[in-house]
This record gives sequence, structure tokens and C-alpha cells, in this order.
Amino acid sequence: MKDICCIGHITHDRIITPRRTVDMAGGTAFYFAYGINRLPKTVSFELVTKVGDDALGEVGKMRKAGIEVVASHSRKTVCFENKYGENANHRTQRVLAEADGFTLEEVRPLEARVFHLGPLLKGDFPTEVVRTLKAKALVSIDIQGYLREVREKKVVAAEWKEKEAVLRLTDIVKLNQYEMATVSLLTDPRSVARELAGYGIREVLLTFGSEGSLILKDGVFHEIPAYAPRALIDATGCGDTYACGYLYCRMQGMTPLEAGKFAAAMCTRKLEHSGPFAGTLSDIHDIIG
Repeated sequence: MKDICCIGHITHDRIITPRRTVDMAGGTAFYFAYGINRLPKTVSFELVTKVGDDALGEVGKMRKAGIEVVASHSRKTVCFENKYGENANHRTQRVLAEADGFTLEEVRPLEARVFHLGPLLKGDFPTEVVRTLKAKALVSIDIQGYLREVREKKVVAAEWKEKEAVLRLTDIVKLNQYEMATVSLLTDPRSVARELAGYGIREVLLTFGSEGSLILKDGVFHEIPAYAPRALIDATGCGDTYACGYLYCRMQGMTPLEAGKFAAAMCTRKLEHSGPFAGTLSDIHDIIG
């Protein structure tokens, strides 16, 4: 049994910023797996993904890097185009290809202390899949994919009809300020966090980019600062990096405040270059001080 099992699609991403255009792999699966692979192996980890034949080479690279990967076949590999302006907190997306969703048959054999789900689009994780995982362990979800769908290759906001059912199966939830406005009619972050906790969620993580993050655990709020990067190169995957750092710490018994600061510092180092987190534990602790 692994401590953490991350389930999500590896994507093909085209990242466009005011300074450069980069084609690379991406997705929750990619950023989470490479991020945790850079940290001491005090937490055991497995990645479960689903890709088309064109991405099997990327799976091979991950295995060569020492990441344990279980890969199922999809008719296509999901392909995203992410375009950023001068404000790295804002992006526009297009989807050039969609992957098949995860099935009960693929998740039934899995064993872990916590499953982290990274849906990218509606249909990635049917409710019965989440229910099956919940019966085994804690469930952590970055909800972004539940809140969006593809129309004429554009990513648009979508109604989350299964919201209550999925949230009641969730132990840890992460969302950013834009997703907060989609999932709730409330505007105050603390009120939104309390509303989500009302579904039975144990830990609510709200991230606000350069303005830090807010964690609610057992009725207590923890305000996490954002640490300024030496250079702001690429924000793609920062949310996944935050979840990675947070769960890595929580699985070792660290407090939500300690885990949040670690996750924020890990994001800062990730922001300083394109691609996943490539720093060290010392790099993170140097930021926290």
C-alpha cells in the first residue's frame, strides 16, 4: 500500500507566455509525480494515469526517473493549449483532444492511504469511481475539472450536477479563487470554506496565487503567505505542486500550517522555470526560513 496515489491524465500541453512558447507534457499527474519525486522518499507514491499511444514515451521517461506509474490505454491523449498574459494568475485554454475517463475496473485494485484525484475535464472521474476509492481510503480532489467542459475546443464553465454527491465523498479539497466563485454563491473565502466543510470535508484548501492561500481544518483557519519568486517564468502546474507539497507533509503528520507553508514555498521554486518542480528540500526550507 502506498501513502499517496495520484490519479490523473498526463497531457500534451502547449504553454504560451508573453516571452516564449513551450510544448511539453503536463496535467495533475505530471506535475504531482515529478514534484514528489524530487523530495526525500519518506512518503511512498504511485501514479495512475491514462494516455494514448503517443504519450507512452512520456510514461517511459517517468519510470526511468524512478516514478512508479500504472498506465491504462486511452483512445487519445488529452491536449491543452494554455495561454498566459502578463498576469500569470490569468490564463485562457483550448482543448485540442480529450482522453477517456477513468473506470471502476481501473481503480478497484488500487490501495493507498490517500487518493489524490486531478480531474481536468468533466467525465474524468464518474461519481461511482470516487465512491469506490472513498471506501478504501481518504480522497483528495482538485476540483478544477468538474467545473469546466469543452465547447468548440474552448474551455468553458460547466454546471457541476454531481457536486453534492462528490463533495460528500471528499476528505480534502483544493480550489483557487476562480473556482471558488463557480462552486459557491458566496464571495467571502472563509464563508466558502465553511460551506464546503459542511459537506463533511475535513480540510479545505483555497489558493489565491500571489496573494497566498487559506486552509480550514477542524473549524480553524490557517493563513499561508505567498513567497515571491526570484523570477516569474511559468505558473502552469502550480496548483498541482501545492497539492503535492501539502499532502507530502500531511502524510508525515505535519500540521496544516506547516504543510501549507511548505506547499507555498514549493510553488515559488516551481514558478521560477518552465516544467515541474525541480528543486530540493533545502531549496524549500531556504524560502520558509
